[in-house]
Amino acid sequence: MNRLTTSTRLAAATFCTLSFAAVAQQDAHPHHPAPATATPAAHGHAGYAGLQHREIKALSAQQIDGYRTARGMGLAMAAELNGYPGPMHVLELAAQLGLSADQESKTKAIFQAMQAQAKQVGEAIIDAERELDALFATRSATPAGIATQTQRIAHLQGKLRAVHLASHLDMMKVLSAEQVQSYNRLRGY
Repeated sequence: MNRLTTSTRLAAATFCTLSFAAVAQQDAHPHHPAPATATPAAHGHAGYAGLQHREIKALSAQQIDGYRTARGMGLAMAAELNGYPGPMHVLELAAQLGLSADQESKTKAIFQAMQAQAKQVGEAIIDAERELDALFATRSATPAGIATQTQRIAHLQGKLRAVHLASHLDMMKVLSAEQVQSYNRLRGY
């Protein structure tokens, strides 16, 4: 009874992957909004018309760039909107927050470590999406192959999100309670 069928696992993995991509596009980082990815049907085209020419069909050029440059892409919203400052924005607000030299140095280190990890995982996501695309492009997709690849992508996306979220936790060790309150006020929360 506890065993899931291959199609159930495939459906769950696909749903998670597609849900993550949809949320990432809808809730894109405010400084880097996601572009529209489809031609409106009102113009007489199918919803995905024109996207078939992408190198990796499931990823826009902006998404690929976001993975390669370690942009937040809304991945840390659970932390950010619950009062856990992000290192990039702390650096942007350094003067208003009154960061000491030590705090600024620690924040830069957190940001650089997050970026290095996120870029590495982002490249792995791009590669995994490329491999998934190739399964279909070469007509070699099978239910088992799709399940394996989508589960791999979902794992990597979770890992990437954890990297971004962890940097917000690290910031709580650097900032005072007053600075966290100021950060949230300055960010409009």
